[in-house]
Amino acid sequence: MIRVFIVDDHAIVRDGLQSVLAAVPLLEVVGEAANGQELLDQLPTVLTDVVLMDLNMPVLDGLATTHKLREHYPLLRILILSMSTHERTVGELLAAGAHGYVLKNADKSEIVAAIQAVAAGKRFLCSEIGLGTLEKLLAYEAEGSATSSKAAFYLTAREREIVQLVANGLTNQQIADKLFTSKRTVESHRQNLLEKTGIKNTPALIKHAMEQGWLQP
Repeated sequence: MIRVFIVDDHAIVRDGLQSVLAAVPLLEVVGEAANGQELLDQLPTVLTDVVLMDLNMPVLDGLATTHKLREHYPLLRILILSMSTHERTVGELLAAGAHGYVLKNADKSEIVAAIQAVAAGKRFLCSEIGLGTLEKLLAYEAEGSATSSKAAFYLTAREREIVQLVANGLTNQQIADKLFTSKRTVESHRQNLLEKTGIKNTPALIKHAMEQGWLQP
């Protein structure tokens, strides 16, 4: 069973998604919210696998919410539902940690396929955007200047902490003890870092972090 939490500021959209997903076997809608803050308020008490979330919302929008979710709920899968096909918008959301992006005018089968894909640990980009956006995002990162503002855009605060501790030579368990979290959560963060940067192993990640100015002396 894939447990889905719907976040959109329009009740009619939430109702429509509820109806669509209710008819799909092994999908269960476990909650809904009108903005990112309402989602964050409910998450501690609702078991959720995938957050299906609008981009433009009041109080806390999709991008800001994605940053917070990746920092505090690294195992949660995030699927953005939006009308925008702007490449930089999609790139920012992927850099923040979103796992998929699908348009609001997509048909039911594509939305369901997107949920199933991200729940299975895969990325999903709608056909109107394609994988080229992700490739360009990584290319921008590779050729960009190594500034702290770039690092702040690309990594969450917790990810910056973890990459620093990894560079300092701490094991996953030592990092977990230092950050008062679980070893599994640290391992998830490290995997997310590799996925974000497109880097294959820890030594290469540390080298990249040094080049980008992510590490403190």
